[in-house]
Amino acid sequence: MINANSLSILGQFYLNIKKSFNSIYQNSNFYEKKISKTFENSFEYKPSPHLLSSIIKYQNKKYKIEDFAVESIWQNNLSSKDYERLNNFFWFFSLDLKSSKKTTRTVIKNWISNNSRYQKKSWEFDLTAKRIISWLSNHQLTYEDSDQEYRSTFDHMIQKQTNHLLNEIKNPKEVENKMIGCAAIILTGLTYKNEKQYLEKGLNLLRNIIKSSIDNQGFTKSRNIRQLIFYLKYFIIIREWFKESQTLIPEYIDETIYYLGSSYAFIWQNIKQDIFFNGNYSSENKEFDQYLKRFGYTFKNQINELGGYAILKNKKIILAADIGSSPNKIFSNDYQAGALSFEIFSNDKKLISNAGYYSDRSNKLNKLSRSTSVHNNLTIEDYSSCKFSKGQNNLFIRNGLKVSKKKIVFENNYWKISAAHDGYLVKFGTSYEREIEFYPEQMKFIGYDKLIRITPNKEIKFDIRFHLDPESKVMKTQDSKSILIEIEEEGWKFSCDNFDINIDNGLYFGIKNSYKENQNILVSGMNNEKEQIIKWEICKL
Repeated sequence: MINANSLSILGQFYLNIKKSFNSIYQNSNFYEKKISKTFENSFEYKPSPHLLSSIIKYQNKKYKIEDFAVESIWQNNLSSKDYERLNNFFWFFSLDLKSSKKTTRTVIKNWISNNSRYQKKSWEFDLTAKRIISWLSNHQLTYEDSDQEYRSTFDHMIQKQTNHLLNEIKNPKEVENKMIGCAAIILTGLTYKNEKQYLEKGLNLLRNIIKSSIDNQGFTKSRNIRQLIFYLKYFIIIREWFKESQTLIPEYIDETIYYLGSSYAFIWQNIKQDIFFNGNYSSENKEFDQYLKRFGYTFKNQINELGGYAILKNKKIILAADIGSSPNKIFSNDYQAGALSFEIFSNDKKLISNAGYYSDRSNKLNKLSRSTSVHNNLTIEDYSSCKFSKGQNNLFIRNGLKVSKKKIVFENNYWKISAAHDGYLVKFGTSYEREIEFYPEQMKFIGYDKLIRITPNKEIKFDIRFHLDPESKVMKTQDSKSILIEIEEEGWKFSCDNFDINIDNGLYFGIKNSYKENQNILVSGMNNEKEQIIKWEICKL
């Protein structure tokens, strides 16, 4: 009998064989001839660099183009991050426009001299896509006032790299890379207008991305907030390219921007706060808001639930909760097992905060940050509510969960968010239900965490964590029945009768790829009953 482990080994063996054959093919003369089929077309549309200001981090310190002009720089041993920065050419956006055009073109000629044929490292899919976008968008330095020989070489290399993207666009696992590649293909089609195949193929690919990655409500199927904003940025950039090039904007691009923008309004613009669910951490969305304002984009959304999230708010309090099922495996590469977790903001400060996300997948902290224990949530026997399996370079959901019994009440004097999930049903025969109430006049939250067991034949240990911002101060009362929380001169009291409550140390991943020590309130207990309710309260002092 073939077990799951054997199937996994066979699957990996097949992928390795396929990868080896693909590598041989890409380094062959046949592939070189295939992607070298280019056309003599004029570079007509000149895209403005400022259209990309939503995705480009401009440096205060300007680069000296002369430092990159020597041929040897492309042959030096660099760290992977420096190599990526050098070869994607996004640093061109930080060059002074007074830089020498001749020297800039020398840099490009040096790169072409070393990389005219496909090479796995320098022709990585996302590097190639970004390089095309940068070379075309910085035409004032890369193309203007050049001679015919250089222009022919430049045009050929743009089209050759675009041909490579078209050949490879089905292969990247990261949907973000597919989006960048699709944008590069479309930009090539707009700039070289006589070569319509690039534009047509790019738009077909864009439609496939919409269909496969975005749900009917305009939220990403991954339920990843950062990915949603990433998509919105690129769709707007593509739309602005069409507009600036005086090319008819496809209706579905406007429609997709409308729905993505509506989701963005719900998840960010309505609250102006970063909620730490499913791969999210502190953002620079305020800068993106300025970009949207500058280009005349306005989005609105007044609903309380979208994309598996519930957000209730008034002038002082925000209550946000993850009440969505886990995504499909193919969209789970940044998913965190935090179903039914919640966050509370009081006067723009996080009172109760999930721990955030460590996005560097090569670091062991990435796996830790995906566990249920870094969320304001219940765990059983230190297990997460979802089980992850290791992919080629990442973790993916192996056993997901379904959320049911969702209910939201939003009235002036009473709020409620409730839901249940089956993440512990298979392993522990236990369903988990959570209900959070808020009484605005009393400034009091009351929570009910319920364990419902099919057969309580043995005791199980449960823990409920309430993570706090690193700046919070906490102290246990003398009677050990309550914990006092202080954040920016506001005082709150947490209490939970009939169960042990303690202050525990933890890690906070709210800033990208970094961590701080923080504290969390820990409620612990044993369960051997068919139904058990753990009640807790958070009230303002």
